[in-house]
Amino acid sequence: MEEDHKVINQGLEDEMEISGYQMCRWKLFLVGLGAVCTGGFLLLPLYWMPHWLLWATCSRATIGDADMVLLRTTDEFKRWFRARVRWMLAPGKKPFNKLDSQTPVTNGHSKHDPTGMQPSQHLVEIRYFTLHSTTYFWNDMIQNFEVLKGLEDLNVTCSAVHSEHSAGLTKHMQDYRKLFFGVNEIDVKVPSVFKLLIKEVLNPFYIFQFFSVILWGVEEYYYYAAAIVFMSLVSIATSLYTIKKQYIMLHDMVASHSVVRVSVVRANNDDDLQSSLEFMEHHLGRYVSTEIEEMMSTDLVPGDVMIIPNNGAVMPCDAVLVSGTCIVNESMLTGESVPVTKTNLPNPGQGLMGLEVDAIYSTEEHKRHTLFCGTLVIQTRFYSGELVKAVVVRTGFSTAKGQLVRSILYPKPTDFKLYHDAYLFLLCMVGVAAIGFFYTIVLNILNKVPAKTIITESLDVITITVPPALPAAMTAGIVYAQRRLKHIGIFCISPQRINICGQLNLVCFDKTGTLTEDGLDLWGIQRAESGSFCLSEVNVCQETLVTSPFVVCMASCHSLTNINGQLSGDPLDLKMFEATGWLLQEATEEETSLHNQITPTVVRPPRQVLPEPATPPVHEMELNELSLSYEIGILRQFPFSSALQRMSVVARRLGEKRMDAYLKGAPEVVASLCRRETVPGNFSQVLENYTKQGFRVIALAHRHLESRLTWHKMQNISRDLVENNMEFLGLIIMQNKLKAETPMVLEQLRHANIRAVMVTGDNILTAVSVARDCGMIPPQDRVIIAEALPPVDGRPARIEWHYMDEPGLHDSDAAPFEVVQISMGEEDPDPDEDLRPLEHYHFAMSGKSFTVVTEHFQDLVYKLLLRGTVFARMTPDQKTQLVELLQSVDYYVGMCGDGANDCGALKRAHSGISLSELEASVASPFTSKIPNISCVPNLIREGRAALITSFCVFKFMALYSMIQYISVTMLYSMLSNLGDFQFLFIDVAIILLIVFTMPAIPPASLPYPSTTRM
Repeated sequence: MEEDHKVINQGLEDEMEISGYQMCRWKLFLVGLGAVCTGGFLLLPLYWMPHWLLWATCSRATIGDADMVLLRTTDEFKRWFRARVRWMLAPGKKPFNKLDSQTPVTNGHSKHDPTGMQPSQHLVEIRYFTLHSTTYFWNDMIQNFEVLKGLEDLNVTCSAVHSEHSAGLTKHMQDYRKLFFGVNEIDVKVPSVFKLLIKEVLNPFYIFQFFSVILWGVEEYYYYAAAIVFMSLVSIATSLYTIKKQYIMLHDMVASHSVVRVSVVRANNDDDLQSSLEFMEHHLGRYVSTEIEEMMSTDLVPGDVMIIPNNGAVMPCDAVLVSGTCIVNESMLTGESVPVTKTNLPNPGQGLMGLEVDAIYSTEEHKRHTLFCGTLVIQTRFYSGELVKAVVVRTGFSTAKGQLVRSILYPKPTDFKLYHDAYLFLLCMVGVAAIGFFYTIVLNILNKVPAKTIITESLDVITITVPPALPAAMTAGIVYAQRRLKHIGIFCISPQRINICGQLNLVCFDKTGTLTEDGLDLWGIQRAESGSFCLSEVNVCQETLVTSPFVVCMASCHSLTNINGQLSGDPLDLKMFEATGWLLQEATEEETSLHNQITPTVVRPPRQVLPEPATPPVHEMELNELSLSYEIGILRQFPFSSALQRMSVVARRLGEKRMDAYLKGAPEVVASLCRRETVPGNFSQVLENYTKQGFRVIALAHRHLESRLTWHKMQNISRDLVENNMEFLGLIIMQNKLKAETPMVLEQLRHANIRAVMVTGDNILTAVSVARDCGMIPPQDRVIIAEALPPVDGRPARIEWHYMDEPGLHDSDAAPFEVVQISMGEEDPDPDEDLRPLEHYHFAMSGKSFTVVTEHFQDLVYKLLLRGTVFARMTPDQKTQLVELLQSVDYYVGMCGDGANDCGALKRAHSGISLSELEASVASPFTSKIPNISCVPNLIREGRAALITSFCVFKFMALYSMIQYISVTMLYSMLSNLGDFQFLFIDVAIILLIVFTMPAIPPASLPYPSTTRM
């Protein structure tokens, strides 16, 4: 049979090689016969090694004809999995094919039909297999299996989402798609205690203990056998309790949104639905007959159109908004409890001028229009009687929440050198035991010992050399450490990682909310007029400034909203708005439903801070009151984008026809979008002065839009057409204070030779300033900023270096390393050398430079990592990539973050510590109740204590085994042996007593230098 190898999930984290097999009857018969002859023990290695099972019972086949598939991961762990190929009957081969309404839909998922019965002429056979809660379907075009994720598989454009997918599905089409996408449920099945027990006791160590207990029972060593059985039962019970509890916690976390009632828009192709509310929608020049239908969320499929209820709900799937707006709390996914405004997906297909490019829809690129599974919709708004609707994009485990749960259910194994070396040492001990085994057999045969005694004594040598109590003894330190961590408010969902914490020699810290306080205080403002900066000001609420473009921009350019009468939103937006003293008023549900156009959110200053007008005549009083109503209506919002580093709004003053655009964002970005003559000449110097002092700086800009821009055009105009040719207004200076514990903790880590690195999304100069303030960069050390520039106009990529205290770039003709006098090697210089003071330097770089370096200067990447201390303007993906690169240079990396945008790095690090107790912390092995970094040294101390304990216990038990092994073999030569109580006294009173009391000692109060050379 022809052999073929394929790769599935190519280029992704779970990439695997796949090969096909077919059941072989004669091989299956031989394996069954061997299992009977060995009392079932032959099945154990086949259970432990899935690839052995297929090799022993199957023959190779092409993947297209396979009954079973064998998969192996392509990462460093090379794990094996097997899965059975099944088939089902369906009216089409693709879930998005159009069907005839008369075509029957079957729900017949079945195994391969052994009778050879042919399917109906209307149905086709679909082959698939399931692995790790993911279903892979056979694709004839690529001759391989693939995953169907959802609507994104179509590469559908934004306009197509509106034109082709916003009218809902017929009941017939929904049933058809459900065959492929299955039930919309993140089903975390809690295994029964029996299943967990069977899986636990089939562990090789427990099988060895079982073998040992049988042997001791034959030898009538009942007391020691009973002690081992008791110890094993306690260990199994503890393990089952921990695993069961974790499953229950995970199940409860997703159960709240797994099954709820939802309303969907159903395309009407049936005449028998009398109870539904029918209405007509005008959609791109055609009328579509639809109806509202209630159903369970488990029946949702990609392409369904959900109606988001007025009072909000927990999202049961990933869906893209096509009408209305929503205010969403995404803390379940991002750890950020700040409400986020989600707007409807732009529709570039309406033929208006200045439209956005009709891009391919992507949940990542269009996340500001996407409602993610598990997030809480707090509030909705709809206009002109139109409902808030969203098109279902992904369901079940394909959703963002489902992928997070999958990563927890099926984690990568922990790559820890201690365990690897322990297994190698045990293998050596097995070799020593084999020598003793054959020595005992030969010795007893020469001494004409009975056969029964020969068998028991030779097998007894193996149980002495490889102690059955070793696994329980090795985990004793972890159990004690986990208990002590719980007492100080640190909770662990992956106990095996406690040992790894003892090896940490580098910790990455997020800045805002981790090293510094969450809140920002307004320190002052510095306005710009006629291309030059004014003097800095502290008070924004001045009569002379209240109607200035600067204050209007502060009051209108934000994403704040009223939730139950409380102003909510981003803390930075909240501080800015509160500093103006303005009021925010949103349209009520009744008002929005009565207007054909959107009733805007309105901001206005308090009446008392407006300039006092002259007293008008009585007949002009009403007209004057209208003129006094200085109100700004926010007509459209371009939400903040971390990629663009800015946000903007389109607003209009009451009574005026012309609209204005207001922009805020990173100063460098805002300045690049403004007219050159409006940006002060000393902009860079002023900005650098503030950022060096650790302030967070936001820039504002303003622009009068063309008078011909109508409301309808404005709703579809591209933000790129709005956010250019702006007028620079000035800077807002925000102060972000260090947490009181930060400098002390970083000093402890430095004393313990543990390197600290800052990974933040903030400005690079602000980040360096905070790093100096907290002691991450000592005062006497110098900072070198590495600015990597991508290839432009045929010029190759290059790196420019300059000192933080000397902002001017060096001459490009000079060799940068010679000018700065740095060494990129790892070796410490000789203490007597004069150049030693110049070795105390740190690299700092931005996310853009980081990307250029990793793409174009791969030979410098690892050298920069060895001296890099500040990584600023980093996106979540870049944070994860940095952690991976640090691990590749043999660092044991810890990551400490507050949960916002840190989830990927927290998962990828050897030890992730979340300071957020929100549900995003389920992605992190450790969660601290104390919201500061004092948990880091505590965790490292306990990790080192557990690691040292495990190492000492291993050495102690190995030494005891070798001593007892030599003693017993010497006694065998004299035809003697230890008695039952002698074994019991040695193994229980001496060995186990020491093993289980040694870890009870708490760690030292300060972490000592790293144990990496232990």
